[in-house]
Amino acid sequence: MALGFGVTASLPAFADDVSPTGVVELFTSQGCSSCPPADAALKRLVEEGKVVALSYHVDYWNYLGWQDTLGSKENTARQYAYAKALGRNGVYTPQAVINGRDHVNGSDLAGIKTRVETMAAGGEGLTVKIGARIGREEIDIDVGAGEGKADVVVVYFNRRQTVDIEKGENSGKRVDYWHAVRDVQTIGMWNGKASKFVLPASVLKQGESGGCAILLQTVEDGQKPRAILGATTILAGDTAN
Repeated sequence: MALGFGVTASLPAFADDVSPTGVVELFTSQGCSSCPPADAALKRLVEEGKVVALSYHVDYWNYLGWQDTLGSKENTARQYAYAKALGRNGVYTPQAVINGRDHVNGSDLAGIKTRVETMAAGGEGLTVKIGARIGREEIDIDVGAGEGKADVVVVYFNRRQTVDIEKGENSGKRVDYWHAVRDVQTIGMWNGKASKFVLPASVLKQGESGGCAILLQTVEDGQKPRAILGATTILAGDTAN
């Protein structure tokens, strides 16, 4: 996806934006029999609207006979990058990565919520305000001030898709998938100063089915995704000014 964007000095983030309490990134697969409960848990998180909830479909279960219709090697690569950053030897599904800092089983909804709350209380939550608003021709993104450096990452997703699975461990099931990631783009860098980034509004012209999350994420060793400092979500169809 080709993007046009810019960065300038900025006023504080939009006052009417509601700040999420955390970011939950679920790594899942249509070919994994343990994953449907985790997909349902992510749906609950999306509906509750308190966190930025994203679903990354990986491709390493495809060998069982079903090609995940939402899976990609890029999603798998992100999970492996998290594994290295978190000091793990391997990956698993369903895995929920919380704020880029820790992970829990993706089916454990109560555990996910508890971890989000614990991180927020312990200073490992989303400490940098991010606001975003869709205009007629552009999306304005405001990143507040803070400490350190981080990448500004845009994660594009589809709101909801229903898939009839015909082969593999979930053969015969019809599953609803929410906020399935289709692309991830780094659009700039943040150095601790309040900044504004601009995207063309056309990146969200996917009918009513598209959306994106804006993540302010630190990077370790130049490539490993680490702590997420701020986040927000934009949905196609939101009111333009």
